Amino acid sequence: MNILAFDIETIPDTEGGRKIYELDDLTDVEVASAMFNKRREKVGHEFLATHLQKVVAISAVYRNTEKDQFSVWTLGEIDSSEKEIVQNFFDGVDKYTPTLVTWNGSGFDLPVLHYRGLINGVHAARYWDTGEDDSSFKWNNYIGRFHMRHTDLMDVLAGYNNRAFAPLDEISVLLGLPGKMGMSGAKVWDQFQAGELKAIRDYCETDALNTYLVYLYWQHVKGNLTDKALNKEHDLVKTALAKGEPHLQEFLQAWNSVA
Repeated sequence: MNILAFDIETIPDTEGGRKIYELDDLTDVEVASAMFNKRREKVGHEFLATHLQKVVAISAVYRNTEKDQFSVWTLGEIDSSEKEIVQNFFDGVDKYTPTLVTWNGSGFDLPVLHYRGLINGVHAARYWDTGEDDSSFKWNNYIGRFHMRHTDLMDVLAGYNNRAFAPLDEISVLLGLPGKMGMSGAKVWDQFQAGELKAIRDYCETDALNTYLVYLYWQHVKGNLTDKALNKEHDLVKTALAKGEPHLQEFLQAWNSVA
């Protein structure tokens, strides 16, 4: 079984905002500020609509249970274009047909990827298949809300009731996981302007890790993992993190300190 728990980080699509709001003479920073102001006037907060968010990072945790593989990484290179990053993601879906795991993926990550794929001319045949090419996808595909090729943990654990939605950070902390580590999605635009793409990618990887580890606990609750199997999965993750980059080792240290 292939499992891909992932998270995305975004910034304002200033090119799109410039077109929509006719802001040709403004800088990217000024366009973004105008976009935030218009959004706040419309809905009372600055969080932009999904079609006006540009992807700057997609990080993933990959687990292949048959080959006993585990890895954490960020798609593409630090200087990859948005199209390359998004295409890389859908190429992986085409090649491995993984079970996608997210936190609020149905409400944010996937709609953003849908729009950015459309805008960038990305190919994603396997992802969009609902049975036309593979009959097994008719009743279990990536698009259907109650299908399992994509599991939005926030949606599932809330019983598909948006009044019961919870933040990933808080659920992670309640489970003895590190949660947010020195950054949040709200700081990504500032970090991007400062040229801190590495910090954004590192942060995104820790969010993907939190998501995957919550997924393991959910599998345990469902009876798909025994106590022993859950501990074995945790050990596998910890072994990989101990050999990883400094931010992954920091995640491990924080995890061990609260466990």
